[in-house]
Amino acid sequence: MSNTLVLAKQLLSRKSLTPLDDGCLDIIGARLAPLDFNLEKMRHSEVDNLWARRGVNSPLFCFAGHTDVVPTGPVDKWGSDPFTPTVRDGMLYGRGAADMKGSIAAFVTAVERFVAQHPRHKGSIALLLTSDEEGIAVDGTVRVVETLQQRKQLLDYCIVGEPTCVNRLGDTIKNGRRGSLSGTLTVKGVQGHIAYPHLVKNPIHLASPAIAELAATEWDRGNDYFPPTSWQISNIHGGTGATNVVPGTVEILFNFRHSTASTTDSLKARVHAILDKHGLEYDLKWEMSGKPYLTPRGDLVDVVAAAIKQVKGVETELSTSGGTSDGRFIADICPQVIELGPLNATIHKLNECVSVDDLEALSEIYYLTLIKLLAE
Repeated sequence: MSNTLVLAKQLLSRKSLTPLDDGCLDIIGARLAPLDFNLEKMRHSEVDNLWARRGVNSPLFCFAGHTDVVPTGPVDKWGSDPFTPTVRDGMLYGRGAADMKGSIAAFVTAVERFVAQHPRHKGSIALLLTSDEEGIAVDGTVRVVETLQQRKQLLDYCIVGEPTCVNRLGDTIKNGRRGSLSGTLTVKGVQGHIAYPHLVKNPIHLASPAIAELAATEWDRGNDYFPPTSWQISNIHGGTGATNVVPGTVEILFNFRHSTASTTDSLKARVHAILDKHGLEYDLKWEMSGKPYLTPRGDLVDVVAAAIKQVKGVETELSTSGGTSDGRFIADICPQVIELGPLNATIHKLNECVSVDDLEALSEIYYLTLIKLLAE
């Protein structure tokens, strides 16, 4: 077995259900310590984080990822135990194989090979790993980034090992993600008997014209990298359960997935303006779970695209689709953040798997990226 496969199987055997790490970081640390990495554990609440750095100079190149995984679902529906890594027909099966222990194994073996050949490389290499990405993500990467900000330590390049590819390895790089802004809107009315409409104010009726306008609003037209911003309602709740009572309030949960063409402040202001225009009495609580970020074409995108072309013969595409990732936190301290990992077809599913050949190719792509950016 290759070094990448051996390490991937070691990591997959750990039951690191979010937010648990279950010893994965110790396994990784044991591989990095002989390479003269400075290992710094940063534990917050129940979350284990690792900041590992080799060197003190710029440029600082970082691999970032997470050791935690989502629940397996019914184990009896898997072809093999999800925490007993198994190779069948060239595929490595196990929870986290694609998302994202396979990428982490490829990080480590790429770094090992690079350092062995270029012990006096330019700049510095770092790994930022957490066990709090699949959960609420409040004590993981964001905490490490806050610590680095306080120390005034900035990254120059970062690759997040999220599974980005669609049909074959290397076909897609994520060079940004949309922001996520949620709102809990409570529209107030007057509760009463449904047979006496002159004595009540139905908040559902009052809110409906505003909802229609919000749904029809063009928030922006996107840009070269992002689709237009989307506003969607996820839940509406109003009423007591009785059929003869007009409710006193209606609660509406909504979400923006927004591009860099809009800011959170501009979106909030426009929502409030529409609600106020319709004369509603309301409360609105906002929650921003992720800012948008974007890495235009430049050094990192071009180098990684060239490495993919060299290893796989694929012309990669740039994409900002999908949900949020920890790239949203890292972008605060790094001007060039991209995501590249294996195929995403089986992530979070039963029988999650990754191609063994793809693991080796991914390690090679990461290695060539280091060569192009940091070789002396």
